[in-house]
Amino acid sequence: MNEVLVKTINLVKNFPIKGGLFSREVASVKAVQNVSLEIYKGETLGLVGESGCGKSTLGRLLLRLIEPTYGSISIRGKNLLEFSRKQLRQARRQMQMIFQDPYASLNPRMTVESILDEPLKVHNIGGNRKARRERIFELLNLVGLRPDSIYRYPHEFSGGQRQRIGIARSIAVHPEFIVADEPISALDVSIQAQIINLMQDLQEKFGLTYLFVAHDLKVIEYISDRVAVMYLGKIVELTFSKEIYKNPLHPYTQALLSAIPVPDPKARKQRIILTGDVPNPIDPPSGCCFHPRCPLDKVEACKSVEPELREVAPGHWVACHLV
Repeated sequence: MNEVLVKTINLVKNFPIKGGLFSREVASVKAVQNVSLEIYKGETLGLVGESGCGKSTLGRLLLRLIEPTYGSISIRGKNLLEFSRKQLRQARRQMQMIFQDPYASLNPRMTVESILDEPLKVHNIGGNRKARRERIFELLNLVGLRPDSIYRYPHEFSGGQRQRIGIARSIAVHPEFIVADEPISALDVSIQAQIINLMQDLQEKFGLTYLFVAHDLKVIEYISDRVAVMYLGKIVELTFSKEIYKNPLHPYTQALLSAIPVPDPKARKQRIILTGDVPNPIDPPSGCCFHPRCPLDKVEACKSVEPELREVAPGHWVACHLV
């Protein structure tokens, strides 16, 4: 995993809030703040954090589904922000997304054949209609659906089957990089395991690279090679999956891991209870964004100086003055 496939430098996304008589910008939601990271070819980078911390926004920024306020995004060394509309459309073949809600991400008026045929036609893949249909049958087989599914509509499938259709659509154009935005959160636990195993099989078969966004830390531990922890729009810790579960360094990461349910009461760790609520992203606190809720004994720098994401051990990055 030495080849960098996707890279961001100081990526920022602010959503304007307008008000007043002339609908002027009166404030902004600071959804993603100065995120710099590298995603290596063939790996799964897990992205975790509380609701509203900017995980899904970051995933959409990487695919340029929404435009950043500033910063840079590159795939294979080419800056996506410099691409024309035509170039970006061509680049979409390398970048795809699996959406969170399988009920909302599929057009209810289109059959499965039409849903899977659309990206093939858009990117001129597969040739004539007969060849494209053969490709659709191949996709359905890859994700474990019957061939006669092509005649059915999304409402005729279960949630897990719909997500399989979404996965088939995402791999239809032979992408390299897929953003999976909480692809299993709307599914039953037994179905979650099937979808995760399917994604791992497809990754091994086609050499895919994933950004896997999730709330469930046990799922992230199972599927990820590395884990990035996000808080209030910023990456506060980034390291290998085994390392972050064995040796979490940031107090926010420690609090998240302490909340994981453990079957054996004797193996249960002491729960770290965070006080207060997540700060308002419209007006984030100065210094370290986590300092109002931090359980550690804070120093003056925590309130006034924003901590830099620095490498404290090989491959282990932390943004904390106390580490």
